[in-house]
Amino acid sequence: MKVEPECVSCLLSRAQIQVYQATTNPALRFRCLDEIVKLLNREFKPTANAAEISTKRDRIIRKLTSCEDPYKLVKKRANEKALKMLPRAKKYVESGYNQQERFKKACLCAIVGNIMEFDIPGHKFTLESLAGQLREASKDLVIDDIDKAYELTKKAQEVLFLADNAGEIVFDTLLVEQLKNMGLKVIYGVKGSPVMNDATLEDAEISNIDKLADEVITTGCDAVGLQRSEASAEFLKVYDSAELVFAKGMGYAETLTEYKLTKPHLLLFRTKCVPVANYFCVPRDKNIAKLMM
Repeated sequence: MKVEPECVSCLLSRAQIQVYQATTNPALRFRCLDEIVKLLNREFKPTANAAEISTKRDRIIRKLTSCEDPYKLVKKRANEKALKMLPRAKKYVESGYNQQERFKKACLCAIVGNIMEFDIPGHKFTLESLAGQLREASKDLVIDDIDKAYELTKKAQEVLFLADNAGEIVFDTLLVEQLKNMGLKVIYGVKGSPVMNDATLEDAEISNIDKLADEVITTGCDAVGLQRSEASAEFLKVYDSAELVFAKGMGYAETLTEYKLTKPHLLLFRTKCVPVANYFCVPRDKNIAKLMM
């Protein structure tokens, strides 16, 4: 997925917010933003990928400010709020009258969790709005390949589940639980180190997903989405051998669409910006369960 013109405002807006979270030093803030403007001047072009630029942007901020995790407090709050909502979401999933219905409801919960994204221009989200989003999840599902994914899942023995953000990782536990109930081995993948508000091993422990999945691994890097040149050899070995991949969030949607895929991938995310919505030919602020083969 390539950038659109308005991506530049998002890349710069998030840069400013992260810089202000990372340091209170005015001179250092100016230096960081100056370097990021230079990055955009070099690399923002029609053939660019937003996730790749975002990765380089965040590395500049962490390097210059020596702040390894600008979103640390935001992630903590998101995890806490999601854990409080988990019983309600779990009840929603368990109301499914059969395995397939519970699988679908768990996928919808995972997508609703993806709404938990901060600092995207025009994306209106509060932690208090999640309950309402859960009630509207099925109405907002404009690409629905969940039933197709369910049939593939029944035939699989092992799946790789790629996480997106802290907070939403809590809702992923419901889908992992359903996959386990179906008899699958589930390997859950988080980022190797902090990048934006993406989930790391610390978040896997807080959410208890490390106790549900058969194994929790990392991408071995801090890259947004999946960038093969950045990922570790250990991660790529697991990824390449997986029968089926569940991938959460726009970062994975932006990067996986750059590759010729050799296995089914179920993308689960919310269209939180117009460029991503345009790519999938749907409106903004809608739910997507897209099976890519």
